[in-house]
Amino acid sequence: MSSVIQLPGADGRLAAYRLSGKTPIAAPAVPLQGRIAFSAAHVVCDPLAASEPLLGAAVDWQATMAYRHHLWSLGLAVAEAMDTAQRGMGLDWLRAKELIGLSLQEAASVGGKIACGAGTDQLAPGPQVTIEQVVSAYAEQCEYIESRGGQVILMASRALAAAAKSPEDYERVYGTILRQVERPVILHWLGDMFDPALAGYWGSSDLDAAMAVCLRIIEANRDKVDGIKISLLDADKEVHMRRRLPEGVRMYTGDDFNYPELILGDEHGYSHALLGIFDAIAPVAAAAIHALDNGDRAGYEALFAPTVPLSRHIFQRPTYAYKTGIVFMAYLNGHQNHFRMLGGAEGARSVVHLAELFRLADQAGLLAKPELAVHRMKRVQALAGIE
Repeated sequence: MSSVIQLPGADGRLAAYRLSGKTPIAAPAVPLQGRIAFSAAHVVCDPLAASEPLLGAAVDWQATMAYRHHLWSLGLAVAEAMDTAQRGMGLDWLRAKELIGLSLQEAASVGGKIACGAGTDQLAPGPQVTIEQVVSAYAEQCEYIESRGGQVILMASRALAAAAKSPEDYERVYGTILRQVERPVILHWLGDMFDPALAGYWGSSDLDAAMAVCLRIIEANRDKVDGIKISLLDADKEVHMRRRLPEGVRMYTGDDFNYPELILGDEHGYSHALLGIFDAIAPVAAAAIHALDNGDRAGYEALFAPTVPLSRHIFQRPTYAYKTGIVFMAYLNGHQNHFRMLGGAEGARSVVHLAELFRLADQAGLLAKPELAVHRMKRVQALAGIE
């Protein structure tokens, strides 16, 4: 097969692109040591199910579990049923429960590290929702995960964002849940660029004021908090918060723009990782952290550097559409045999966006099977009338 493909540019015109010829990067098959690295994992929909995508597309459980085994085989941990899995944007709580239950079983079968998202998506956000209902919804999901031996990631709640009248409401809800859980949880602060319904989380649109509320909650419940994942796409805010965390509480970066520097850290500390982009760049992410484990900072930086333009492209505004790029990468690399998504989300990005993603993935050494990737890129372009 030719190593040249016609791809559309930003001006809509086709131009020949010659593949870099980079050897796909493979990670050593040894455990990661210096950092905990969670990959938030996507789900694979079942394109042959009779259900309509906008009314609740079915999940291909076999392909979905196979991808989790791929992540575990690289030494990465799995963050299950998070926004990368289209939680609340195609994946409802009923199917999230099934996903969590299956993933916990599969993790146990191979000794894979996993943590699972608990939210309040049984509730439709609105003025009718009470704080008591938010607490009850969180408690139900936490109990489901813990009863099956899982660790909880306490996800940000749209219902709480809509119901809360003050920072004290957040302290009340989180305090109640953290007193009830059996083992330390990972808190989750997702910026409104990922989900506009979470604007003003922790009771303030001012990030410094919101951070102060979150830190009070952590300090008051430090024995029940493993760490916090923040996704604000602001490296300075993350470092500032990281330095203020109580001893023993981890920072998990969710910054898909600045992860190399945040994971590397500084003289005061570093961030672990809980990232959506790790789904798309899993082999390179694992290889880079292995390099860091071996004291090879130059190797770490060289591996991660070309992934940053790719990540910034995948997570460009509207940021919440990043799942389309994540699933497209899995399709290009043969982890699923179709490019369909829950809710029809494969249509959330243009073919021009996907073409640039292809270029950047190739330049980062992330096309595992270049010939297959070219073939599949051509198939997607054909749907847009590009022959």
